[in-house]
Amino acid sequence: MMIFSMASVSPLHSPQPTSIETSLLSLFETCKSMHQLKQLHCQAIKTGLFTNPSVQNKIIAFCCTSDLGDVSYARNVFDAVPEPGIFLWNTMIKGYSRVDCPRNGVSMYLSMLNKDVMPDNYTYPFLLKGFTREVGLECGRELHAHVVKFGFDLNAFVQTALVNMYSLCGQMRMARGVFDRSSKTDVVIWNVIITGYNRMKQYDESSKLFCEMEKNGVVPSSVTLVSLVSACSKLKDLEVGKRVHRYVRECKIEPNLILENALIDMYAACGEMDVALGIFDRMKKRDVISWTSIVTGFVNIGQVDLARKYFDKMPERDYVSWTAMIDGYVRVNCFKEALTLFREMQASSVRPDEFTMVSILTACAHLGALQLGEWIKTYIDRNKVKNDIFVGNALLDMYFKCGSVKKARTVFIEMPRRDKFTWTTMIVGLAINGHGEESLDMFSKMLRASIQPDEITFIGVLSACTHTGLVDKGRKLFSGMTTQHGIEPNVAHYGCMVDLLGRAGHLQEAYEVIKNMPMRPNSVVWGALLAACRVHKDAGMAEMAAKRMLELDSDNAAVYVLLCNIYAVCNRWDSLHQLRKLMMDRGIKKTPGCSLIEMNGVVHEFVAGDQSHPQSEEIYSKLEEMTSDLKLLVYSPDTSEVFLDIGEEDKESTLYRHSEKLAMAFGLINSGPRVTIRIVKNLRMCVDCHRVAKLVSKLYDREVIVRDQTRYHHFRYGSCSCNDYW
Repeated sequence: MMIFSMASVSPLHSPQPTSIETSLLSLFETCKSMHQLKQLHCQAIKTGLFTNPSVQNKIIAFCCTSDLGDVSYARNVFDAVPEPGIFLWNTMIKGYSRVDCPRNGVSMYLSMLNKDVMPDNYTYPFLLKGFTREVGLECGRELHAHVVKFGFDLNAFVQTALVNMYSLCGQMRMARGVFDRSSKTDVVIWNVIITGYNRMKQYDESSKLFCEMEKNGVVPSSVTLVSLVSACSKLKDLEVGKRVHRYVRECKIEPNLILENALIDMYAACGEMDVALGIFDRMKKRDVISWTSIVTGFVNIGQVDLARKYFDKMPERDYVSWTAMIDGYVRVNCFKEALTLFREMQASSVRPDEFTMVSILTACAHLGALQLGEWIKTYIDRNKVKNDIFVGNALLDMYFKCGSVKKARTVFIEMPRRDKFTWTTMIVGLAINGHGEESLDMFSKMLRASIQPDEITFIGVLSACTHTGLVDKGRKLFSGMTTQHGIEPNVAHYGCMVDLLGRAGHLQEAYEVIKNMPMRPNSVVWGALLAACRVHKDAGMAEMAAKRMLELDSDNAAVYVLLCNIYAVCNRWDSLHQLRKLMMDRGIKKTPGCSLIEMNGVVHEFVAGDQSHPQSEEIYSKLEEMTSDLKLLVYSPDTSEVFLDIGEEDKESTLYRHSEKLAMAFGLINSGPRVTIRIVKNLRMCVDCHRVAKLVSKLYDREVIVRDQTRYHHFRYGSCSCNDYW
């Protein structure tokens, strides 16, 4: 502190700088560190030169503007100056902005005013440059008033600083107001306002400003062009994007790496991969962003194999490139490949982010891979991965699709923030897992929370009515979509109503709903009626529904199979044989059944009659044991849905090898007592497999959860949550 207390020594006034003074000032120009600065400071005090304003300015300027400087040291020196001028006040304010201490900068500014030192052209740009969003929201408008009060509202630098501050705070109307009153001759203020609009995702405004720039004759810089191309990428506005690219070529602007990356990203986002690859191939230098843009571009147009080709060629990969490739696999339903790639990412020691987690949780949800999903949740918690609302919603979806309703409820309760998608996921998830009343109660809570439902919400609500048999409630909710919530029912909602009425046995009313639809019914709607006909044994209406479905898709094997089921249930064997012959003549083949089951974090896949699994011998041995045990519960195979022209014994053998039975046997072998068995089936469960699953749940005291093409089946104590309607 002695250094600073000596600053009060009376100055040695000299009309001309002495040789010592000149030498000392020149040494400040070559100063390279705080250590050297402190030595020069001591020398200035010893020689009585510290009170020289030039020396004071040099010391404080170095500390505030150099990356090696110490603003706290500058403040100590500043406080020892009896009457600092505006240069030193501005320098201190600039220093606080440099080290991200905007509140200190504001405090310094207020102290300056209290000392009756008036601001100048530099004060506000220095002060506002360091503002964070929080400080800007607190002090921005008041400082703007000061700008006007002191007459700097027409200063170009001050205007640019104000536009930047308001943009940072998300107050684009205020930013635009300042911008519109500016002279608009400097490209910098254009860059700031365009960047602000991009930050707020108002990309259309950025695009409009480019047209205005052209009219005003303002020449954009490479910064402007990058911002504009980025806006075009988000808007998928190929027309304006090409205009910007043409401007780059015609004005002979030398494209740098950032601009070339932005152009690749824009063309890739618009699906113009040939142009994107052309720029990529001509680049003198590429970085990880260049490669990732190409990978993402191919992912966006569904060419995952080409995306993987470029991904494998990447000299280096970051978490963004890994996530882009994983997301690509998820988009085309290659969920096992997504999980495999995630394991490679882990082996490469690349830390995933919240977007990676969402993609992986989505893959786990579709595969029914609860164990891996649980591991992901633990990883998120332990590694402090950003657990935002998107991750929370993905966790909810994963638990529901894996049939773990209890854990989904826990995630929902613990979520600090919920949006429309959170509530909708809960409503749909509870409904498809057979908790219809709870789903409807959740819908009521959503409305009380003033969250507006959407089309998907009502799919969940109507499904809940279907599962609980609340026909009148379903009719009322369907009607209220338009009258109370302003949502026009789409084809999916009509399908839900047909399913609701059909399940309750109101087949004629369901058919009337289809006839009165304002749009053309699709195969899902007719399929709901066809499924109801199977349960209620209405072969006549089933034939009509099947005919309509085949008009939409003549090669839909599932329609033929379901109609065969109905003929079998109704004992119409001649019709069944004719349909089987028609299938053979048309070359219609039943889609092979495939079942997935996760065990110890690995997803195992079984197809009907599969003998390729390493544990096949054990699995078939367990199947024989299961069949013997189940026969003690008066089980006999239901061959009504086996349409092969073979003997009854061979039909039983065919049933015996169905993929979900193989998966159940595998689950019993490889998991401990009372552990839940979770299976995902690509087709609708047959009657016999459904019956076997009920008996397995009773005999082995296991919960068996099967997600098939139409329903979620929770088998417990010999019963199924679908109440034998699927």
